[in-house]
Amino acid sequence: MFSLPRFTPGPTRRIATALGVVGAALALTATTVGTAGAAPQPDRDKVTVEPGQAYMGVGARVHEDVPADEPSMGVLAPTGGVQGIDVSHWQGAINWTSVRNAGIQFAWMKATEGTGYKDSSFNTNYPAAHRAGVIRGAYHFARPNLSNGATQANYFVNNGGAWSRDNLTLPGVLDIEHNPYGAMCYGLSTTQMRTWINDFYTAYKSRTGRDVVIYTTAGWWNTCTGGWTGMSAKSPLWVAHWTSASAPTIPSGFPTWTVWQYTSTGSVSGVSGNVDRNQFNGSRDRLLALANNT
Repeated sequence: MFSLPRFTPGPTRRIATALGVVGAALALTATTVGTAGAAPQPDRDKVTVEPGQAYMGVGARVHEDVPADEPSMGVLAPTGGVQGIDVSHWQGAINWTSVRNAGIQFAWMKATEGTGYKDSSFNTNYPAAHRAGVIRGAYHFARPNLSNGATQANYFVNNGGAWSRDNLTLPGVLDIEHNPYGAMCYGLSTTQMRTWINDFYTAYKSRTGRDVVIYTTAGWWNTCTGGWTGMSAKSPLWVAHWTSASAPTIPSGFPTWTVWQYTSTGSVSGVSGNVDRNQFNGSRDRLLALANNT
């Protein structure tokens, strides 16, 4: 065994190194600013996120090691029926007229996260989708370790999660999934998690008159709520299962699914890069019934 002599950079090398450090710092600053702007540049897999940057399905990527390109998955799943997408600031600027002309009938978009984060693209996406005739709705990325469910439900309603019967607005969504920032179940027991979800539901219902839609995966729900059946008669299920199978695997606490997120690497005209694709379990009339609470 031997060691190489330590190299001590000369003045020119030290200056170049210092400039490199400054450049890296400027690049990091630009990336941080971009995240809050209209067209951020995430890492290729969108796995490494900071608080406030979470999006639907990021927990599955972090905890279940889902490959970025989902080889031979998703694209073979249902492309017919009533199709939708979900988006956040990661998608950047969206041409909603092109999205609607491509056959997309509904979209949910991130409004809030936890108790202090608002998605930077929501105030642009929400009215633009409505003007384009896309049946739109908002979602909240849950952070059960930060506050009780009622607090987060109220934050959601106050910042985009409200509802109106206008033939184009869907009820809000509670995105409750693997924690992308730490322990899978946010440090809560199954009993505590059930209480948290029910508190969110109750507060949201009180504020809007609507049953909140629950977005989750079978793996997370079965583990972190113990396969709880307590929401099956109250909340429509939006299940994430990226697969080419003809039907998704659903949490044991629900009898069926209302929306299926079948891929996170889909594409649609009007959206740059990958976008989650979803299918509604029913006709457009039934989707409108969900929107209008009829």
